[in-house]
Amino acid sequence: MSSITTDITTGKTSTRELTDSEKAEIQARIDKEPDELKERKRMERNHLLEETDWTQVGDVSDSVKTKWASYRQALRDVPAQSGFPNSITWPTKPT
Repeated sequence: MSSITTDITTGKTSTRELTDSEKAEIQARIDKEPDELKERKRMERNHLLEETDWTQVGDVSDSVKTKWASYRQALRDVPAQSGFPNSITWPTKPT
């Protein structure tokens, strides 16, 4: 793996081999990306759940609770989708 550098004053480009430490740092960043994406998607899912917390409180009718409970369960199931986190089929909010 090489690093390419361009001198902005002369415009000359040079190439050098990356050190083992630099290579390890790059690999660590690459390895971390899927975990960060998973965390962002879980946060998005959690936000959608929080927006619908009102649907499960005591003064909401049973028919509303039932309708929204299915949606909320589908949100909880999002991380189990085979394409998660790169390809997600988000459930549709009830009307």
